[in-house]
Amino acid sequence: QESIQFSRSNAHLIGYSLGAHVSGFAGSYISGTNKIGRITGLDPAGPLFEGMSPTDRLSPDDANFVDAIHTFTKQHMGLSVGIKQPVAHFDFYPNGGTFQPGCHIMHVYNHIAQYGITGITQTVKCAHERSVHLFIDSLLHNDKQSTAYWCNDINTFNKGMCLSCRKNRCNTLGYNIREERLPKSRRLFLKTRAHMPFKVYHYQFKIHFINEIQGKQIDPTFTISLTGTKEDAKNLPITLVEGINGNKTYSFLITLDTDIGELIMIKFKWEGTAVWENIWDTVQTIIPWTKGIRRPGLIVKTIRVKAGETQQKMTFCSQSIDNVHLHPAQEKTFVRCEDRFRRQNRK
Repeated sequence: QESIQFSRSNAHLIGYSLGAHVSGFAGSYISGTNKIGRITGLDPAGPLFEGMSPTDRLSPDDANFVDAIHTFTKQHMGLSVGIKQPVAHFDFYPNGGTFQPGCHIMHVYNHIAQYGITGITQTVKCAHERSVHLFIDSLLHNDKQSTAYWCNDINTFNKGMCLSCRKNRCNTLGYNIREERLPKSRRLFLKTRAHMPFKVYHYQFKIHFINEIQGKQIDPTFTISLTGTKEDAKNLPITLVEGINGNKTYSFLITLDTDIGELIMIKFKWEGTAVWENIWDTVQTIIPWTKGIRRPGLIVKTIRVKAGETQQKMTFCSQSIDNVHLHPAQEKTFVRCEDRFRRQNRK
């Protein structure tokens, strides 16, 4: 520092795997007010470090600011390389911090067939090294920075319930992170693509279903098609973690690889064969007096959407106000409308 007139506060150490902890150890030896400026841990090593005290691993005290990207933390087939616990001021968990897109565990068998037992390392390497590629991506694509969101766990995040940037609840993954020293580590989650640029666009969808099929929980498969001012996204699958029963609002996360612009229309489809409709048609044939009675199904009146990257909130209403019922193999169109609940709150 004295010989080259370079302040330690301008130094940025980047360590991958074991190197993340080495960077932390280097930073810990420099005490006082003149600490290293920043340390970035790229999937810090887990074995022998998981559960250790802050002095025996990378920790927030090792630099003025510490961030970490966790990409391979969960054990699969006894394999785990990265540390799961938070070790920084901001800890990022892309895709939950487990296996990454394009690094599926099933590829292990393909790699074993191709490379022998050493093929296992190919899949491990893919997920572990993704942290490096994510950081490089933040340097190469300034116009496609990935946003991550503060959340308690991946299950809550997968319901789309954490897409808030209020009170600094979101941050940028990689080199351009907003540096902020916090008294407690903050865990942030995001989804990514399988290749560069890794950025995706996060949306929360909240749909209120009324199940008219009394006493029967249903587990339908839905797809959704989105029309934006720039592009369209068609036939996106929706996975509900629980069956639809009674009168309830369901929230889920959808991600898009491309920026479709401002969302202007939604097409919502109940996929599969119309088994229930066939049953109802049979009932009407056997019992003639039931003809003219509307078939029970699902009522879907509105869809509320929040875009994570723009923080825009939108409400969509059924294009056909007189027909809000949805049955198997049917598709309904929803268009932008004013949220009456928010309008009443403004009065």
